[in-house]
Amino acid sequence: MGVEIETLQEGDGVNFPQIGDKVTIHYVGTLTNGNKFDSSRDRKEPFTTVIGKGKVIKGWDQAVPQLSLGQKAVLTCSPDFAYGPRGYPPIIPPNSTLIFEVELLKIN
Repeated sequence: MGVEIETLQEGDGVNFPQIGDKVTIHYVGTLTNGNKFDSSRDRKEPFTTVIGKGKVIKGWDQAVPQLSLGQKAVLTCSPDFAYGPRGYPPIIPPNSTLIFEVELLKIN
């Protein structure tokens, strides 16, 4: 499957992150059963990372460059675009599809 992107709120449609850009994102990650495993919103601190360089799961590296500044979206990442057969014990079981509600706040 890879990663599917469902837009919840359009971004500016002009500014898109490029491979190697640092991005700041709010996200809520859930399993397909609805259990939340992580949330930058709950911590009240956005997540910052370099995109497209293997610093995050493959689903994010492929999806985030397709988002424009300010866009809110749901990213559904199949296991091969998430943590695969190893999972992320004890939080994420092996072969889990992950769902992230994300908001692209900043491109640095």
